Amino acid sequence: MGIGFRELLIILAIALLIFGAKKLRTIGSDLGSAVKGFKKAMNEGDEEDSSRQLEQDKRPDAEFDSQKRESSNSKNA
Repeated sequence: MGIGFRELLIILAIALLIFGAKKLRTIGSDLGSAVKGFKKAMNEGDEEDSSRQLEQDKRPDAEFDSQKRESSNSKNA
């Protein structure tokens, strides 16, 4: 039940007729760069979160905070 190879070819042919080869190439390039930028931003966000957690673990009161979180988690469970 998905899009097969024939259906995909028909869709691409219709898009080629509507937009033209040059415009379709530009749309594909823009879409590719948008996806690349989105993935880069997601990776930077993950790195920022992990570095923030490392910075919090280095604080002098980090042990107290982690014990506090563990006790509050056990109370909620």
